[in-house]
Amino acid sequence: MKPQMINIQKSMKEYGVTGLSMAVIESGSISGTECFGLLEAGTDKRVESDSIFSACSISKFLTAILVMTLTEQGILDLDEDINKMLTTWKVPLHTYNGDVTLRHLLSHQSGVVDPEGSFNEFNSKFGTPTMVDLLEGKSPYCKVPIELKYGPKRDFHYSDAGFCIIQLLIEDVTGNPFSEVMREHLFQPLHMKNSTFSPPFQNVSCGHTGDGKVVKGKYPIYPYPAASGLWTTPTDLALVVVELIHALKGKSKLKLTSIKAAEMIHPQGGKEWTGLGVFLDKNDKGIEISSLGWGVGFQCMMVAYPQLDSGLVIMTNTDLGVHQLKGVIGDVYKAFLND
Repeated sequence: MKPQMINIQKSMKEYGVTGLSMAVIESGSISGTECFGLLEAGTDKRVESDSIFSACSISKFLTAILVMTLTEQGILDLDEDINKMLTTWKVPLHTYNGDVTLRHLLSHQSGVVDPEGSFNEFNSKFGTPTMVDLLEGKSPYCKVPIELKYGPKRDFHYSDAGFCIIQLLIEDVTGNPFSEVMREHLFQPLHMKNSTFSPPFQNVSCGHTGDGKVVKGKYPIYPYPAASGLWTTPTDLALVVVELIHALKGKSKLKLTSIKAAEMIHPQGGKEWTGLGVFLDKNDKGIEISSLGWGVGFQCMMVAYPQLDSGLVIMTNTDLGVHQLKGVIGDVYKAFLND
């Protein structure tokens, strides 16, 4: 995307966005980064290319890549009953037809529905929940036990709980914390030097409200790493997008086959718009894959066109209270789309 196509600083001012960072992918590699605004309102801390933002639900995209990598290695199986692999918790017995699989969880078609008011940001008064306590409804973050509300593959319900189950499964099977597995299999081989599930609070952005105020606690943390706990930069996220683009061509650093990569962007369960850990669309540029992140004080978006070897990652430190496409992210996305 050519910067002159849109006045990003003017757009940020109009919408009330404090800071923005973005990375552009062209010809299968990162072609440039752009940074604007402040890490914290009322200070002189500028957003830089290595400034860390909350990725919120874009965490699910990385979790999906990790799952595909582990299935490639034979550690996991996309279509096996997860209760055969889980050891510390099981999907409760149900009367619906079919077993729950990783494929169902990754495409939000497992039958799991998030209880109302669940999966909020970290509260020091409650501490960090274990995944087992969370899924058993023994945590203030999720007060109702997780169980199937409908049969697997019958319908779509976007679910943080589903990705908490994926996290627990990975930990049960590998015997290691999710963050360590992610670091070993993604962060290190892809050289993602600014990605973490434990913010270092150096060069890390504060969250802001739409009226420019820093949110309470400054750095809202979600204690569900696989679902929404990632802190990272647009550049690091772009490295994952580039990896997926290369994997589709059989040139994966993670040794993902083109078949496994293609499964991620193939419609699942008869739903044309959901793949494995990503959402799908089609336009005059071909297949569009995307992942959105939206949490307290932050909004971000990843979009890519694998057939064109191009993509865009935008991260902001402001929650405008409207969908990403109705704010500055939407302006940048539309300019990119029309380039």
